[in-house]
Amino acid sequence: MVNPAGGAHARTGSTDARPGAPGPDADPGADDLLDLTRLPTPEGARPGFRADEYWALTVLKQMPQAVVVLANRPGGRTEIVAANQAVTVLTGFTRAQMITGAHDLRAVAGVSPESERSIAEVLAAGEAAALTMSATHADGSQYWVALELAPMSAHPSEEDLWVGVMRDVSLEVENAHLERVRLEMERRARLGLALVARVSDLLQETDASDVLRTIAELLTRQVVAWAGFFVLGRTLQEVNGTSPDPAAPVPPELDTTGDPVLELLQTLRMRTVELAPDTPAEEGTVTAQLLAQVAPHLRGNDDAEQKILVLPVLGRRRTLALLVAVPRHVPPAFADSADLEEPPALRDETDTVLELVARRVGMAMDNVQLYAREHLLAETLQRAMLPEQADVEGLEVWTYYAPNAEHAQVGGDWYDVVNLKDDVVAVVIGDVVGHDVEAAAAMGQLRSVVRAYAAELVDPATVLGRVDSLVNGMRIPRTASLVYATLTPRDDECWDFAYSRAGHLPPLRVRSGEVTTLDGAGGSLVGFGTGQRQTATVMVEPGDVIVLYTDGLVERRDRTMREGLEALVELCRSVPSIDVAGVGEEILQLADAPEDDVAMVVIRVPGGPDGQVDQAAPRRRRWQMPVDATSIGRARHAVRRACATWGIENVGAAELVVSELMANAVMHGWGRIGLRLQDTGDGLRIEVEDANPAPPITRERHTARVGGFGMHIVDRLADWGWRPTPGGKVVWARLRSEPAATEAR
Repeated sequence: MVNPAGGAHARTGSTDARPGAPGPDADPGADDLLDLTRLPTPEGARPGFRADEYWALTVLKQMPQAVVVLANRPGGRTEIVAANQAVTVLTGFTRAQMITGAHDLRAVAGVSPESERSIAEVLAAGEAAALTMSATHADGSQYWVALELAPMSAHPSEEDLWVGVMRDVSLEVENAHLERVRLEMERRARLGLALVARVSDLLQETDASDVLRTIAELLTRQVVAWAGFFVLGRTLQEVNGTSPDPAAPVPPELDTTGDPVLELLQTLRMRTVELAPDTPAEEGTVTAQLLAQVAPHLRGNDDAEQKILVLPVLGRRRTLALLVAVPRHVPPAFADSADLEEPPALRDETDTVLELVARRVGMAMDNVQLYAREHLLAETLQRAMLPEQADVEGLEVWTYYAPNAEHAQVGGDWYDVVNLKDDVVAVVIGDVVGHDVEAAAAMGQLRSVVRAYAAELVDPATVLGRVDSLVNGMRIPRTASLVYATLTPRDDECWDFAYSRAGHLPPLRVRSGEVTTLDGAGGSLVGFGTGQRQTATVMVEPGDVIVLYTDGLVERRDRTMREGLEALVELCRSVPSIDVAGVGEEILQLADAPEDDVAMVVIRVPGGPDGQVDQAAPRRRRWQMPVDATSIGRARHAVRRACATWGIENVGAAELVVSELMANAVMHGWGRIGLRLQDTGDGLRIEVEDANPAPPITRERHTARVGGFGMHIVDRLADWGWRPTPGGKVVWARLRSEPAATEAR
């Protein structure tokens, strides 16, 4: 064997049968097993000791483990000095290739450069160590090997020799890797389930303006390098919330050639489109728009993989949006196992989470848009079915309506105040059994029938008789009661109040503290009349008040109907208010906790003896008005009457404030508008309620902008704010009692 240091060692034959000495039938390659001149001679060896009899030769040959002897050369170079037969079996390289070759671990043992550097670091440290590293077999196959290194001698030597024991641990590494994969899959599955559950919780608040942005940030923290949601309007734009305004549907006839994102928007199928950010798309396509918007999120993001995943956010009938994600480059759990590929199952886990999130967001967005469409439809129907109150010249009319259903704006009770021909005013109040959707539908049918006959006929008994005949053929599924009355003016400022009842509670007439129950002209429920209906007539003088109501005002579980009627009569006797709204407000004390729909009509003939308002009585008023421009004028009139009754000055400022609040409600509100006034003792408080939960916005002043200045006027004249309600919102304003405060502002 050639000594790399420059010398040569010649082996001589021997017939010595000393154990361990090579015999005549020894392996022809045994002479290459070990360069013994590099090994130290044991202390105390006898004179004439022959190196080829050194006991290490026998030990090295007979060990079943793969053993190599390494020399740590100057400059950090490592050479193989010796290797036994087990090493050749393990690596596939011959001893001659390992010992007489280039002395390069990468070339003769299949060790990777990273592993060679690790071995050099251990040898330089001078302490025993164990390494697990990847290697390449002589035939090119990959395997994993465990190498245990230890210094070969504790005595000083001119050479630094190390012994290494090698073992194939490919199966162990693979099993450990599979176990890590299994644990990682379980971890990601739990993470995915928790993430999807969290997304479901977030989507409970679909009216939040940033719910989609929050979901995208959640995905970015736990699953991908970046995520976002996009919708296609005039251009592709990122969105933060589930807006009820749907994006325009993509026409199916558009050419999608070279535009995979547009094709994804056209098809109603869940699939993932993968885009390469460095591959340019055709200019003007939706794909090009998407690449341009995602590009800033890729720059400087070391964790991002250079590809973009696009998933459709599907609704019931079309694609509503896009979920765009940039996957992470290397899963954190496998950052130290770069030689082992990430299993497809782990990559599929990320795709599954993204798909589940896209489906749930699509369901939520579709429900938001469906709710908006249904709300618009219900709003249109309810506007047509809600009670109406016409302005009646010569009479003061106050109405109130509250359905018992939590979310409905219309139930089974209704009223109408309609101007007929020849100055005749028709008044209807009715009650359909129940307060559900079916009761509302029956009410709508019955109300239409009554209004149709009221337009042609005047006598209440005749109207109800015709209604009975028609209802019998319509087969309305719910029974109903009502009072139909007319008010006809006389020459002496009095009015004739003619009425007919179909199973309904009697109206009340209040005159100077005396209450008369108008219980004449009674009859059976609507549709059950077997004989001629009757009409009763009473005269109503100036100052008199007529009260019509439904049973929801007086009926309770804790009291009988008779007790409720007696309480109503007693309350009407003691009402101190001289204005119709004050009378209605006082009577509503009976409806503090209604258990059914409540409808009420209060009519007062102006004039009569002057009365005094009880200063201890609650100084508040409320009105309900339709979403109509005429309601603004009615609100101003109501404010004037209330301020005159309470002796509040600065009425002009109050009219301006209520006009602006009512105008906002008419333009942007839903359902009916509630107007409430209250004398707080140091000023006037105005509240306007509607069913739109969106808050009022004070826009910046701009000469090119039309509208949006109303709240600036309110801000100049009053303190104001708003609060949400279960059915929408209330905007309030409190007028300052000192005029100087307004001027100073």
